[in-house]
Amino acid sequence: MGEVFSNINSFLETLLFFDILFGTVDGVTLPFLVVWLIAGGIYLTFLHNFINLRAFGHSFNIIRGKYNTADDTGQISSFGALTTALSATVGLGNIAGVALAIAIGGPGATFWMIVAGFLGMSLKFTEVTLSLQYREFLKDGTIMGGAMEYLSKGLAKKGYAKFGKVLAVVFAVFMIGGAIGGGNTFQVSQALSAISQEVPFFGNYPIIFGIIIATLVGFVIIGGVTRIAHITEALVPLMAIIYISASLWILGHHSEKIVDAFSIIFTEAFSTSAIYGGIIGSLIQGFQRAVFSSEAGIGSSPVAHAPVKTKYPVRQGLVALYEPFIDTIVICTMTALVIVITGVYAHDGAYVDLIEAKQGAALTSVAYGTVIDWFPAILSVSITLFAFSTMISWSYYGERAWVYLFGSKFSIVYKILFLSLTVIGTVVSTGLLVDFSFMLLLAMALPNILGLFILGGDVKKELNVYMEKLKSGELDREAIR
Repeated sequence: MGEVFSNINSFLETLLFFDILFGTVDGVTLPFLVVWLIAGGIYLTFLHNFINLRAFGHSFNIIRGKYNTADDTGQISSFGALTTALSATVGLGNIAGVALAIAIGGPGATFWMIVAGFLGMSLKFTEVTLSLQYREFLKDGTIMGGAMEYLSKGLAKKGYAKFGKVLAVVFAVFMIGGAIGGGNTFQVSQALSAISQEVPFFGNYPIIFGIIIATLVGFVIIGGVTRIAHITEALVPLMAIIYISASLWILGHHSEKIVDAFSIIFTEAFSTSAIYGGIIGSLIQGFQRAVFSSEAGIGSSPVAHAPVKTKYPVRQGLVALYEPFIDTIVICTMTALVIVITGVYAHDGAYVDLIEAKQGAALTSVAYGTVIDWFPAILSVSITLFAFSTMISWSYYGERAWVYLFGSKFSIVYKILFLSLTVIGTVVSTGLLVDFSFMLLLAMALPNILGLFILGGDVKKELNVYMEKLKSGELDREAIR
């Protein structure tokens, strides 16, 4: 273990050097957390020999149920876990975040979002595999997993039980804060703002909207993760089909501009304007928005995957590869292409007021409305659905963290608090709470990625064993036909 920490210390010294070196370039600050996430993604991608590429086809076969076995234990299917995790990530980050990333960092931010999504696949694989390795079946019939479990139990196996416990508690506190703000009040307030444009009644009586959403969310979350998975299995594909179809329609309308758009994206990703300011600026925006969108590396979605029915932890880790791919590489890229092709991001254009006010959703709405004039109404409904799906998933994340800290019998306290804040978020300004919660949400990456560095080698060993079984045909023989 001493050698492990020696290597990590050397790595952190290098990391600190680069953070100092690139801390401010022509007024552009490179946040430590961005460096931390990039470093984690690169390290794990190489550690697992580009698992985000070589297991892509096998991962799809797992999702469609080809490798289900009679020995699978858990509560929900692989697809249910995937859609539950996606319901927390596919949403405002794809709609508003991408537009803001391009408006602030330029079209080049799209390239770095794609890179972040690629690296995020390795992060997701590692953290979800660890979540399944160290999950715990509780007496109340539920399953506890996620970073709280692998930080405490994993580091305990390495001989650092106290350190692991501290990291797990800190992570759980961060997750509860992120769930209450970013996963709840921010979502309902954005949904209210969007739907009020089409249904003015809710703008005049926002508390009614809050009560309706709280009632719907309450109905889902009281049923536990099984009901959440059933809802997301139906809702997430529907939302994705609507949004992707609209994106493809617009891209088809401007098909002659797609090649030029990719050329602009690639060129500006490596722009040397203001020395390195262009590169650093687009890189920061790309990675920050990708993290907000896919949540890769912050340790949230491993909680959603923990209850899955599976025999091999690695198997669900491979399923999780698809989260950043679908969320960031596919959906975010489509949004970015529409924004770039329609030119609404230009600071000297007609929508500069929206850019200055950081109204990302409105900017995306305008871009899509240039071709589909009725799409803003659909987008308002989509935002509401995205917000609802995010809330039900993040309510579960926060509830698992709450149970980890206080026990199962107090979970009802958390649910009442969560639903109360849903209503409050429609009638009271929660700006400070949301800002603070987003800080906590990003801070989850600090203990989580540290755990991934320390425990990544264990995942590699299990991956090697699993891949040998796949090559030998053992996994095919185990599968239920």
